[in-house]
Amino acid sequence: MTMKRTSLALLALLLAGCDHSPPEPKKDPEAKPAAVPAMPAVLARGIRFEKPSRGEDLAAVIKKQREDARAIGRDLVVYVGATWCEPCQRFHKAAQAGALDDAFPNLTLLEFDLDEDRDRLVAAGYRSQLIPLFVLPDESGRATDKRFEGGVKGDGAVANIVPRLRTLLAR
Repeated sequence: MTMKRTSLALLALLLAGCDHSPPEPKKDPEAKPAAVPAMPAVLARGIRFEKPSRGEDLAAVIKKQREDARAIGRDLVVYVGATWCEPCQRFHKAAQAGALDDAFPNLTLLEFDLDEDRDRLVAAGYRSQLIPLFVLPDESGRATDKRFEGGVKGDGAVANIVPRLRTLLAR
């Protein structure tokens, strides 16, 4: 029994002393650390809602948001809705639940409330007869004619918006 214990102890010492990792390279104390390339932020897949702060020049805010979205490979659409708008509520709920993530894996919606932001929206060219309103902004942050507005009430609201939003993004 003693010999067995001695053999096991010797084996344990030998294994503990084994280091299979390669030796660390010697470091030059004068060397500067290598620069790490800047990487874009990794964002969750799917629709993201962004709400800009109030009181700022709307076109400038949208321009910056558009540039930021493009820098990380996302599309940006200006979305105007209202708390009382049924198609807006249904679309918003479906998007927040992740039900539209496969259809729009890289979409950021810059969200505005018509009742709160009407004057700023009109000043930047985001005017419509109906909501929801979806608009592709130009390089300066102003509204383009690449847009659609309105929806249907009831269970078909999301199914009405999704193909039109796909078409808008394909323009």
